[in-house]
Amino acid sequence: MKSSFKGNKSFLPSKICVICKREMTWRKSWEKNWESIKYCSDACRRRSGKTQT
Repeated sequence: MKSSFKGNKSFLPSKICVICKREMTWRKSWEKNWESIKYCSDACRRRSGKTQT
């Protein structure tokens, strides 16, 4: 039996969003620029310009 199968997401790399501190899991669309990804969503990207209190 195969140990990994398509859709097994437990072995994908993850990061923490710098704004909301949620965990983000690697996505195929982020493959080429995974190192530069900082935000989990467009909403967090928009909030990045504002100061947090």
